[in-house]
Amino acid sequence: VQLQASGGGLVQAGRSLRLRCVASVSTFGNRALGWYRQAPGKQRELVAIFRSDGSARYGDSVKGRFTISRDNGKNEVYLQMYSLKSEDTAVYYCYLHDGLHDYWGQGTLVTVSS
Repeated sequence: VQLQASGGGLVQAGRSLRLRCVASVSTFGNRALGWYRQAPGKQRELVAIFRSDGSARYGDSVKGRFTISRDNGKNEVYLQMYSLKSEDTAVYYCYLHDGLHDYWGQGTLVTVSS
């Protein structure tokens, strides 16, 4: 399984950015599919994820600002980020769990300038 994330970059605080992840396998029916991030010197944390029942779960720090969506026909998952803050600066990783294994993408860097 390969996960290819894209869409990161340098953005000013308060602006928006959209991340995209393409999976090499079908994303339909996966137990979990979504995004984590890791800031310098910090542990990796949940950003947003689709659970096995299809519902979305968000990290507390992004609730109300980020939206996760998916297109199973394209095997893609997206993260729309609004009102970005400097503390959102991190490497964002696409994540997939197929019921047996965890898979991680290579990450895409998001840098928010204040």
